[in-house]
Amino acid sequence: MPTLIQNRADKLLLASGSWTRRRILENAGLVFEVEASPVDEAPLKQEGRQKNWSADVVALRLAEAKALSIKKQDTIVIGADQMLTCGADWYDKPEGLAGARQQLLQLRGKTHVLHTAVVLCQNGHVLWRHVAQPTLTMRMFSHSFVDAYLAMEGEACLGSVGSYRLEGPGIQLFATIEGDAFAIQGLPLLPLIAALRDMKVLPD
Repeated sequence: MPTLIQNRADKLLLASGSWTRRRILENAGLVFEVEASPVDEAPLKQEGRQKNWSADVVALRLAEAKALSIKKQDTIVIGADQMLTCGADWYDKPEGLAGARQQLLQLRGKTHVLHTAVVLCQNGHVLWRHVAQPTLTMRMFSHSFVDAYLAMEGEACLGSVGSYRLEGPGIQLFATIEGDAFAIQGLPLLPLIAALRDMKVLPD
């Protein structure tokens, strides 16, 4: 039987091990399974650099690859990925707290863009794709603030590009933020919900 906010006949699956993305969907009232994608991101990012793809294209390719890697019939699979650019530079998730400190100091006082992609796939076909581009500017914080921030956050900041979580004390790193807060956290939620509504997975 359909619920008030979702047609349970349409199975959903999140192809991500991200607890943040899972929490976003759960808080939105969606019913779904979770299966982390086995896709290795490094070769696709390398290909993107070699072919001079934009960060938007790389993020979409990664999201598509992750969704298509899950082989479940008659299931709508949600794939997502995120790239960070600051000027011509691409940033990946940091390797250790020393790497996080280096990233934060490189981004300090600058504006960067998060290229957050989400796709919907079913039975090996891409049904829908979207990429959001929130823009964030870090303030000119001190070295001592970075050290205090990393001591407080610890390894929690290693799971995101840019080495910060806006839903935590990472918000204190910023001067201005423009764009969808959900996209900043890794999932453009409102466009995704609209697409699921168009597909009749969610009611009007």
